[in-house]
Amino acid sequence: MAVSCWAWGAEPKLDELRETARLVNEHTGLGDMSTWEDPVPFDRVRLPPPRLPVPEALKDFCDAEPYERARHTYGQAYRDLIRAYRGDFGPAPDLVARPRDESEIERTLEWAAANQVAVIPRGGGTSVVGGVEARFDGPALCLDLTRMNRVLSVDADSRAALVEAGASGPGLNGQLPEGLQLRFFPQSYEFSTLGGWIATRAGGHYATLHTHIDDLVESVRAVTPAGVWESRRLPGSGAGPSPDRWLLGSEGALGVITRAWVRLQRRPVYKVSVPVRFAEWRAAVAAVHDLAQSGLHPSNCRLLDAREAALTSGGDGRHAVLIVGFESADHPVDAWLSRALQITASHGGRPDEATRRGGVADGGATGDGVTGGGRQRQDQAWRNAFTRMPYLRNAYPGLGLIAETFETAVTWDRFPALHEAVMAETSATCRFAFAYPDGPAPYYTVVVPAVRGEEVAQWDDLKRRVSDLLLRHGGTITHHHAVGRDHRPHYDLQRPDPFATALRAAKQALDPHGILNPGVLV
Repeated sequence: MAVSCWAWGAEPKLDELRETARLVNEHTGLGDMSTWEDPVPFDRVRLPPPRLPVPEALKDFCDAEPYERARHTYGQAYRDLIRAYRGDFGPAPDLVARPRDESEIERTLEWAAANQVAVIPRGGGTSVVGGVEARFDGPALCLDLTRMNRVLSVDADSRAALVEAGASGPGLNGQLPEGLQLRFFPQSYEFSTLGGWIATRAGGHYATLHTHIDDLVESVRAVTPAGVWESRRLPGSGAGPSPDRWLLGSEGALGVITRAWVRLQRRPVYKVSVPVRFAEWRAAVAAVHDLAQSGLHPSNCRLLDAREAALTSGGDGRHAVLIVGFESADHPVDAWLSRALQITASHGGRPDEATRRGGVADGGATGDGVTGGGRQRQDQAWRNAFTRMPYLRNAYPGLGLIAETFETAVTWDRFPALHEAVMAETSATCRFAFAYPDGPAPYYTVVVPAVRGEEVAQWDDLKRRVSDLLLRHGGTITHHHAVGRDHRPHYDLQRPDPFATALRAAKQALDPHGILNPGVLV
């Protein structure tokens, strides 16, 4: 598939793009097809010439081809989308390198340090926080790791695999022995990579328990300007601060993650889920609170407010919908669901048994299918909308819409005030992407009309105002989207000052010339 230099996925055809916009307008009432704006074709984009030639030492895996430079300019935030849609690739890297092994990474870092060229490690390019943009002065090289995409070894006894960092979700699971998976399915699963997941502490599909990639990492290896960093492969350790934890969330600022041992699981044999409707949002929140503290550990515990449910899963617009599900490779899980439904019923939740999914997994693309026919079920409709949503965003600039998401986590006692403040400030919809015993991880989506030509300023203002609210009410600036450059000002406020000093010292020790992803974290 030829990846677009601006869109999510492949370059969409104009008639498909306009049809998507028409459907968005029809179902949401947002946007204006009468003022539709086509994307700028590549032959008319604004791409600055490279500031340096391809070095002789890297010519086997490095180039300055214009389309590749454009394609590696941005991530996938709306701020990125609107600029690329209009053909503005001003921050394009000067060079794009695609190393095939660690020796080529080492050569790249050595050359970059000697020539004071910034290096931006990149996986699938799905960052929504400015994590892969050269938003600084001076020349930059994008280090695209997607050629390093092999499963190098599988330890079936320990149920683990050694995987190169550039492997995408489908590519990784497609190389594993039948019956084993890295069960980690973020919304960006189709394109994002293992190294990107680790570098950004990404969140997967489990709503409770193993929510982050952190929980599935056994050891990590990275190349830094100061040498190779590799942690010992262990099921657990109490030996001082964890070297893995230093790399988890490091966002390419401390080293280039090249491979990791990750924990595998058997594909689920038993899966069951059911949507539960609530007439009141507060009752639905209370139900999730009790489920999160029950010890049942549902694999799916996604709460959609009434508007979110109506837009993404066929809800009636009056009821919040909680999708509760369990999965196991070992035993039937109906008893767990029965207990969960007792908990939801105590808060007025009414399960929609007509759309209940249950039985033996049939091994669909992500192992999420089940046997049985019938009309499309609401939880499956939500899954489909969840994976389709990034493609819908491709049409927003032409339709005259701005879209942004805010994801956070906060303790239960502080959630009501945080939620009330966000809803008063925006026209957001809300869902709980994850739920913990001590608090939820609410995910807010805002779609508003754009002022043509002012979209970036509008987005920046919206981002600042809601980010201020999240910190003011005790939330984190990000639960799983990472810090990048967009969240840096609020991350600086969130972290303790002595930790910031220690992080700067680590950066200086590992990257003394400051070439690795400048402006991220420190």
